Amino acid sequence: MRIAIFSDIHGKILLPFKLVDAYQNETGKKIDLILQCGDVGAFPDLSVLDKATLRYAEEDPDELGFHDDFVREKEEIRSFLDRVDVKMVCVRGNHEDHDFLDRLEAENPDSDIFPVDAYGKVWFCKSGKPLSFEKNGEKISFLGIGRIGDPKNRDNKRYVQDYERREIRKALKKANGFDLLLTHDKATGNGGVGGMPEIRFSLDNAFFAYHFHGHTGEPFFERKDSNGKTVTCKIKELEFSKGGALEAGSMIVLEKKNGKLGEIQKVGQKVLSCATRFGWKYL
Repeated sequence: MRIAIFSDIHGKILLPFKLVDAYQNETGKKIDLILQCGDVGAFPDLSVLDKATLRYAEEDPDELGFHDDFVREKEEIRSFLDRVDVKMVCVRGNHEDHDFLDRLEAENPDSDIFPVDAYGKVWFCKSGKPLSFEKNGEKISFLGIGRIGDPKNRDNKRYVQDYERREIRKALKKANGFDLLLTHDKATGNGGVGGMPEIRFSLDNAFFAYHFHGHTGEPFFERKDSNGKTVTCKIKELEFSKGGALEAGSMIVLEKKNGKLGEIQKVGQKVLSCATRFGWKYL
């Protein structure tokens, strides 16, 4: 089994699928699942854009990609996504239409993930709900925690909610561990300020082989968490540099073979350079 992992795509919903297609063409290796660490930019209604997204969208129309390309079906995009044949499962970031996601979450009470797009390819997972994915006899387990932490305990929906805190604690009581922890925010601790205490609690109270997150704006890194067990990986935001290129560490591939997880693989520039700021949609 092989999964690709991205963070902060900010409306460029199609780009991870384009990069997966380029990776498969270059390597001949199939990607079975995409995981995404939040800030999808899921805004079907442009009247509710948050201030930051609205500001960035004035310079980069790709910030509006969910509204433009994934709310109503377009034949050429449907054809491409069907050919690539992979699903993207996301956690919530802080830049999403949370009222929209809340409605869809409520409409899917019996499922721990729910589709949000016209093609059935982009799914969000509910925070604190244990998930697993099986392919070709391999199984990968993960726990998703969306949104960001807030030391002031404000009730804005971009911050982790009380019902999600309860689900996280419930999941940790029932399970001894998971392959992956997928979050938007970082954990508190490990130096620096900010982060989400609920992520710290999860890392300290269950086993995770890997923790993937975005949000912070830092370059790619991987290092051992303070719990001494988990490898934490900050994935570079999927954004173009001033020169128009994607940066190293913005696409990660992880394999599970014979029941064992491999090492984190940073996808190289040969694949990333296929996508440029003004040409990536034409890949």
